[in-house]
Amino acid sequence: MSDFAGLRVLALESRRPAELAKLISNYGGEPVIAPAMREVPLDSNREALSFAEALLAGEFDIVILLTGVGTRAVFDVAETKYRREDLVSALKRTKVVPRGPKPIAVLRELGVAPALIVPEPNTWRELLQSLDEAEKSSLEFRVGGARIALQEYGIPNPELIAALTQRGAIVTRVPVYQWALPEDVARLQSAIEELAAGKFHAVLFTTGIQAAHLFQVAVEMKMEEAMRRELARTVVCSIGPSTSEELERQGVRPDLEPSHPKMGFLVKEAAEQAATLLRKKRQGTTSA
Repeated sequence: MSDFAGLRVLALESRRPAELAKLISNYGGEPVIAPAMREVPLDSNREALSFAEALLAGEFDIVILLTGVGTRAVFDVAETKYRREDLVSALKRTKVVPRGPKPIAVLRELGVAPALIVPEPNTWRELLQSLDEAEKSSLEFRVGGARIALQEYGIPNPELIAALTQRGAIVTRVPVYQWALPEDVARLQSAIEELAAGKFHAVLFTTGIQAAHLFQVAVEMKMEEAMRRELARTVVCSIGPSTSEELERQGVRPDLEPSHPKMGFLVKEAAEQAATLLRKKRQGTTSA
């Protein structure tokens, strides 16, 4: 079977909900979109401005950019006080390591070449491995003793910070935005009620914070146990390893990760496999 064949599919996407709904429909599914988060700027821009000041002063050896949205936000804030040309020049004098294609796209707009390309699935583990390999192969690339600026997204990544620190790096966190629940959680609450009633065949998670917020609201509604019970009978699809880690922290084992951590691959491969996975789960068979 090459499509959802009418299966009811829940997605918790906030950034590109219309695009995801269309993809699900194109693959024969019945989409239900219930955004589980929103991006909110930090109350203070001190960290971004401090980063810009230190960058211009040449105080960083390596700048790690974790997200495209965060990269763009850092420079939007920095440009309220400093000239873009000066910021770009300072960045070009620094080793810049983007985690994935989205921060690379922002760097391309700025005319800045990345020092390293991190392989898929672009998690902090691949990032760290790329840094280690660069250090082994080049005398000019040193993590030990390096002054590293780390652009963060949503929530800190303590594992990455700890790993860099253990390697002797001096890490400066640059938080730019954080995640919050939607201002109106009615759609999310409705989705939880339907999940708990077994009315969905598949759920698509495109970031880990969606899982965290889903369970946060379910707990507040006193529906966590019922929802968890039905998730065990529903096909759970994760866009990639970072999202899967958060799902597993919530006690949910994903049934599927796509071959590439991208929305299109997620929907296509979920459509191809959902019916088989659903049948196995509802027959009590553990998915592969």
